[in-house]
Amino acid sequence: MQCGTKIVATLGPASNDPAVLESLIVAGVNTVRLNFSHGTAQDHTDRAAMVRSIAAKLGKSVAVLADLQGPKIRVGKFEKNKIELKKGAKFILDAECELGNQDTVGLDYKELPNDVEAGVELLLDDGKIQLIVDSVVGAKVFTTVTVGGLLSNNKGINRKGGGLTAPALTAKDMEDIKTAAALQADYIAVSFPKSAADMYMARTLLRAAGGHGGLIAKIERTEAIANLEEILAASDGIMVARGDLAVEVGDATVPALQKRMIKMARKMHKLSITATQMMESMIESPVPTRAEVSDCANAVLDGTDAVMLSAESAAGKYPLEAVQAMARTCFEAERSGECKVEAEFDNVSDFSRIDEAVAMSALYAASKLPIKAIVCISHSGASALWLSRYNTGVPIYVFTQELNTYRKLALFRHVRPIMMDAKVGADREEQLAYAQLELLRAGVVIPGDKLVVTLGVHKSGVGSGANTMRIVQVGSGTR
Repeated sequence: MQCGTKIVATLGPASNDPAVLESLIVAGVNTVRLNFSHGTAQDHTDRAAMVRSIAAKLGKSVAVLADLQGPKIRVGKFEKNKIELKKGAKFILDAECELGNQDTVGLDYKELPNDVEAGVELLLDDGKIQLIVDSVVGAKVFTTVTVGGLLSNNKGINRKGGGLTAPALTAKDMEDIKTAAALQADYIAVSFPKSAADMYMARTLLRAAGGHGGLIAKIERTEAIANLEEILAASDGIMVARGDLAVEVGDATVPALQKRMIKMARKMHKLSITATQMMESMIESPVPTRAEVSDCANAVLDGTDAVMLSAESAAGKYPLEAVQAMARTCFEAERSGECKVEAEFDNVSDFSRIDEAVAMSALYAASKLPIKAIVCISHSGASALWLSRYNTGVPIYVFTQELNTYRKLALFRHVRPIMMDAKVGADREEQLAYAQLELLRAGVVIPGDKLVVTLGVHKSGVGSGANTMRIVQVGSGTR
């Protein structure tokens, strides 16, 4: 069972053991997430090395996603670790308080008093506790509890409707970008970006540190929704980060926003990851709820490139079962989905690049002929990205000699990356012959099967961009 939709699994105490991690990759994990909110630079470096060692052993392409912490918009700590807030109680958020009690708590985010005024609604611990601001005096924010509950150390703070001025990239994030570059992360996720400028800054810092990974913008602020198109244009993809986003815009708004974000990402030829609470109950249960299965399936039907596990694989009791449940769900959702290539092509705007036009031609041919597989011979992966935006029901095999490209391809929906032997050389005809032989050996094709092939054929004999689409009959040359 091989899914077109990719699975991202967060690493943590439940998945640090090499044997467990290997079982997760075998079960369907294509990308691992290193959560930079926890652990040291060495922890992340060691995990990335372990992932790559296991992936090489298994002969699989597995991408590494470094997820930056972003601004710590949180309350501080309490004398007794937690308190219980009652509805109607008065409570103070004090930027100068060191240790909280029943009446007040400190702030990791010292700018909060400057970002709020009377009447603003504050949501703590993912909205479980709600406060209304009565007044702001100096460093103190005086509030009334409107929804009570247990509040413990370092819980998050959101302003309903957005409006907090915390920068997307903190000093810690800037250092973590250097770590991500050093461990050669394939993707870097930027937390809480509000505009394209945040993504441009992250890319500049990453390139200055020698990193070549793609940038994923985590959409979790109200402001990001208003600037979604420009953020997408400045990124390689987005993460539909439904946790903080739901707190800011309201739970009921998120499903429609999710569909809109995935649709826009596909239209703009960008990647999309759907995240947060996808199999949440599996932190404690060996089976998912029916609602979780439906949620995951709907993300697949929306066209997301990947679905993500967070605590389920990082700290849950059943990391392997969670991956298996997600893989089954993706497989069945894909099998039930209709391939509407012609209808989707009706919405395609003018092509901006030659390789895009070649890829679209290949997809159309694959949908109209008895094609066994689409073969893409690629250096940068650009042609593979175009191919992955639409589903013809025909598997896409991408052959590359570039290790960075091979790893990045792990996140592309429908794409099956294959690392081409370096001995093959750069000649495209030689590479095409190699690709056919590898598919024959793997049992993907038999002599007489037809393939659609995209590749670059240039005067030098070396490809630097796809400009050619061919129909090839396996074992009997080209036609």
